[in-house]
Amino acid sequence: MIRSVLDRDVTSIAEIYNHYISNTVVTFETETISPENILSRISKIQSDNLPWLIAEDDMGKVIGYAYASKWRERFAYRFSVEVTVYLSPNSSGNGVGTQLYEALFSELKQRSIHSVIGGITLPNQASVALHEKFGLEKVAHFKEVGFKFDQWQDVGYWQGTIKA
Repeated sequence: MIRSVLDRDVTSIAEIYNHYISNTVVTFETETISPENILSRISKIQSDNLPWLIAEDDMGKVIGYAYASKWRERFAYRFSVEVTVYLSPNSSGNGVGTQLYEALFSELKQRSIHSVIGGITLPNQASVALHEKFGLEKVAHFKEVGFKFDQWQDVGYWQGTIKA
C-alpha cells in the first residue's frame, strides 16, 4: 500500500535511512539521524507543497518511502524537483520502488511539476534502472565528488520531464 507520510512513520523512516548511512555510499551523510530530524525534513517537504510517500507491507510495516524536494530555491526553479526513494533492505527487488515512483510521479504531475532530477552514487545498477524505467536520462557524471568509507565516490544525475 502506498500512502502519504504520517508523523508516526518517522521512526521507521529513520531506521531505513540510517541503514544506508551506516552501510552504504547511497547517501553521503555519515552520521545517523534521529526521528526528530526526519520529522523536520518531512515538514520542510510538505511546507513546499511536495509529496512524501510511504510504502507499507500487508502487516502495515513501513518498507520504503519516496519524496520530492525543491531542486533549487530560486523562484524560476519552482517546476523542478529532485526525487528520492529508499527501501528497507529486505524490500529491494520486488517492485516497491516502482510502486513508490508511480505514485510520486502521479502526485508531481498533479502539482504541475515539469522537470524531475535524480542523483545517484555510482555505480548503482538498481537505482539507474529504476530512474530510466521512468524516462529519466543520464545528463551528468561528476567524478570523485564525495568521500565516504575512505573512498572517492562518483555521482550521476538523471533527468526527465513530466508531460502535462
